[in-house]
Amino acid sequence: MAEAIPDSAIVAVLRPFVRATRPVLTGLRESDPFDLRARVLSSDNGERGLGEKLLDMVAAVEVPGTAAWAAMGVPARSRWWVHRVGRFTTLVAAVPGLGGAWLSRLPLSKVLGAAGQGLLLVAIAGEHGVHDEEELVKLLGGVMFQRDLTVRPPSTADDVAADARAAELTGDLDDPGRPPTVRRVANAVWRLGRALLAVEDELDKRPHGNFLHEGLGMLPVVGAVGKYLGEWSGLKRAAREAEKRLQSR
Repeated sequence: MAEAIPDSAIVAVLRPFVRATRPVLTGLRESDPFDLRARVLSSDNGERGLGEKLLDMVAAVEVPGTAAWAAMGVPARSRWWVHRVGRFTTLVAAVPGLGGAWLSRLPLSKVLGAAGQGLLLVAIAGEHGVHDEEELVKLLGGVMFQRDLTVRPPSTADDVAADARAAELTGDLDDPGRPPTVRRVANAVWRLGRALLAVEDELDKRPHGNFLHEGLGMLPVVGAVGKYLGEWSGLKRAAREAEKRLQSR
């Protein structure tokens, strides 16, 4: 039986992961693949009425930064994140090239599933007002690895190392002069998933689908569909577990 990975090793992986999720989540909030914002702004060329109507339509959509979002409760915002993260990771998996060179070298469902669950947990915690790094690391350890981690503040050297690693995972998403694009966010998601492979033995403890998804995943041709459905089910289970933990604080 393999020796259990010590808490310190898991924390060393999760700390930079949590730091890197912030710009990635911002990218998921703000990436505008259809250039809707630019279209709205460019429509105001002597046709103020049309521009105002389009802005009203955008404000009515339930996305962060809109009036509709401000009126939503925490459970509704959490559900939004489940669908946002789930749909984005599906997009990354389905569209060739979005994953860059990682796609041909990494286990697809495990990488995207792990990155998606980690991103989702940090996003949901944020909706509950939880931003403390130690608490977030504990949340990820509890939900994804079923570990009650002992998390201590990092030493100066560990803090510097975590910052450097987080910068590698984030890539250029922290550049305020460049708005996030789908491709740049996608590559960051792949890097986040690859980072979690450092504790690969723990990843099988993540919330997964049921035996039907597992059975479908072993079949030829439709196996990828089964794996995706299992990860989608696992994402929703991770969200429910996070909600319970956050509400019981």
